Amino acid sequence: MPKLTVIIPTYNEEAYLGDALFSVAFADEIIVVDSFSTDKTPLIAKAGATKLLNRKFDNFSNQKNYALQYATNDWVLFLDADERVTHSLEAEILATIKNPKHAGYKINFPHFYMNRFLYHHSDNVLRLVKREGAHFTGTVHEKLHCVGSVGKLKNKMLHFTYKGLDNYLTKKESYAWFQAENLFTKKKKTTWFHLFFKPWYRFFSTIVLKGGYRDGIPGLAVATVDAYGVFQRYAKLMLLHKGIR
Repeated sequence: MPKLTVIIPTYNEEAYLGDALFSVAFADEIIVVDSFSTDKTPLIAKAGATKLLNRKFDNFSNQKNYALQYATNDWVLFLDADERVTHSLEAEILATIKNPKHAGYKINFPHFYMNRFLYHHSDNVLRLVKREGAHFTGTVHEKLHCVGSVGKLKNKMLHFTYKGLDNYLTKKESYAWFQAENLFTKKKKTTWFHLFFKPWYRFFSTIVLKGGYRDGIPGLAVATVDAYGVFQRYAKLMLLHKGIR
């Protein structure tokens, strides 16, 4: 029977990590890679995980690639502390790795926002892969690669993204800096097209093309904040070119 390792990156996730660990208690190995949290995250990890690793954070890909070195099983599932594996998804994961048709599987993540799941604001993300040859690239919105074909699981992952408006905006600001620095190293520059058209298109894509309007006011709010995040990315890139950080 193939075995499963779960990898969870953390930083000050004491409010969420316990439930995440409980939801993947079925796994044969659970690795938490922590970025030197200052709250009770390490204590919670020691109590519920198989291994606790500590590594200073530089980017998301390096953090997860580091943890991958310590995984010992055939399959790896990547989980964030604010995500939960349901019983239906658990059963599907175990059945899938027993008789796999692909080397990796995407899972659908409906976003949780303003006390409801937004099923028209969701992502299909590669999270379950054969360990051999698996690796991440990219610094922000890192991309997982596997050796072989990729399928998709039917059951959804619960993702409790929304921890309050202040937290959500802070996350967008933080991601914007990472993305701007990545563009800066590639010698990209900001234009009026980036500052005005791209945020507008993100809003239009989320609300109309992806059907976000069906999620009501929460869907509208998410689309607005997403557009704000795109604007911030290019505004910060402009600042970097002016020597401001």
